Amino acid sequence: MLTCAQIEELRQFDTPTVWNALEGYKLRSNITGFTYPGLALRTGNVMPMVGYAATAKISGCVSATEEQKPLLYKFFERIRSLEVPSIAVMEDIDSLPIGSFWGEVQATTCQALGAVGTLTQGGVRDLEEVASLGFYFFSTSIMVARAESHIVEVDCTVEICGMDVKPGDLIHADCHGAVSIPDEAAPTLAESCRRVVAAESSILEPVRNAIQAGEKPTIEQIKQWRAEMSRNC
Repeated sequence: MLTCAQIEELRQFDTPTVWNALEGYKLRSNITGFTYPGLALRTGNVMPMVGYAATAKISGCVSATEEQKPLLYKFFERIRSLEVPSIAVMEDIDSLPIGSFWGEVQATTCQALGAVGTLTQGGVRDLEEVASLGFYFFSTSIMVARAESHIVEVDCTVEICGMDVKPGDLIHADCHGAVSIPDEAAPTLAESCRRVVAAESSILEPVRNAIQAGEKPTIEQIKQWRAEMSRNC
């Protein structure tokens, strides 16, 4: 796992930049490893959220069984056991989610145990109270009721808007969505992000200068600037 300092370094880059940098590693297909449309940041945090996934599946349509009730504390223990910032990643398995596992009580509890936020293919509530904590709420919906929300499985692979997440995966998320970071890329990813930012300046700076000067660059110029950006990535 990365150190807290390395995680903080990755928070200096937005999530699209992280995705662009990961593309250069060629570790997976360009249509996997990130969330498709549907996930939204609900709490207005400015800096990206970065941490390691503690995963679970939840349901709100029926009551928890006696066997399922202890899973909540197993999940809390999983979050507490991580020595670096963690993210609670939860998939609501109901065909039509109706209950919010996440509210002020769960967010405050998980924050005390070391979590910085949640990614949930499900609902959240108590938005103002949770935003004041600095805890991140990413969800596919906002809900009023808890209904019968409970955990049905812990430490499992979950799906969040098309992105598969395994226990312990490193996640980077902001208002654009989320990406998972392969272990092979994590130690050098911040440096790769810096290269991406520098490479993009190859086209951004001359184009911005042209806008400021009220000039239209030629297509040949744009081709040259884009070629330089590609070389520098």
